Amino acid sequence: ERQWIQEKLNKNDNHGSFSNQEKKHILKKLNDAVSFETFLHTKYVGQKRFSLEGNESLIPAVDALIEKAASYGVKEFVMGMAHRGRLSTLTNIFGKSASDIFSEFDGKDYEEEVFDGDVKYHLGAIGEFVAQSGSKMHVELVSNPSHLETVNPVVLGTVRAMQDQIDPPLAYSVLPLAIHGDAAFAGQGVVAECLAMSDTSGYRVGGTIHLIIDNQIGFTTSPEYARSSQYCSDVAKTVQAPIFHVNGDDPEACVRVAQLAFEYRQKFHKDVVIDMICYRRYGHNEGDDPSYTQPLMYKAIAER
Repeated sequence: ERQWIQEKLNKNDNHGSFSNQEKKHILKKLNDAVSFETFLHTKYVGQKRFSLEGNESLIPAVDALIEKAASYGVKEFVMGMAHRGRLSTLTNIFGKSASDIFSEFDGKDYEEEVFDGDVKYHLGAIGEFVAQSGSKMHVELVSNPSHLETVNPVVLGTVRAMQDQIDPPLAYSVLPLAIHGDAAFAGQGVVAECLAMSDTSGYRVGGTIHLIIDNQIGFTTSPEYARSSQYCSDVAKTVQAPIFHVNGDDPEACVRVAQLAFEYRQKFHKDVVIDMICYRRYGHNEGDDPSYTQPLMYKAIAER
């Protein structure tokens, strides 16, 4: 495994090689993410949306991951994530109509006595991903009515059930992706529990790809006050999972790492972690002012 990774990284001095067409596609997905968030911030000022701004490379990275999976003949894709960036993911990856999301902001779709205002971020989605080659794949975002990492074992159970139904043993043609926050990945025990199950015969699904939106802040807490290890991803060392640290301000690097992580999963059928180091432009949920608790960080972010 180490030799395989070395050969992948040492080639081209660890720089991806993309054609002009591929670069334009990355730019399009990045623009989709930016324009969606900009519109929401203009139209629905102060409403909770757990924006992806500062982390927009997530969209081209996930798009590239599914694109790669489709080219390898993966049959289905199942994903779980917390609130951060969920609305953009629903629209730009799973094909949920943006007008439906705007209606939810306007309060047209749900009665308040039945649902609270957070319902937008709890809903899952089922869609069809059409690759650039024209091949299609069933994609599913698991509903997540509770917060944060509780959804991870639900994703794994869903994937395992699908694999048991459609595959001969050990084919692993359903791909699980878990998207985490940095503080949650380091701090919530269910993450370590899922990692501990990852290679046991009763629970394994042929490797989960973990992507951490590492905006270096958990609600209002800086990393040095939240954990004792250097990286939020260090818990994955317990299962010797490869951990790729990547700059979220470099979309091409994020796409390359997403493709690399998928190739590793396909070859070795083990968990792999992408630590996408980025930042959070606004407060935890746009209703709070983060400069109260993080004045220096948010002065730097405002200047970007």
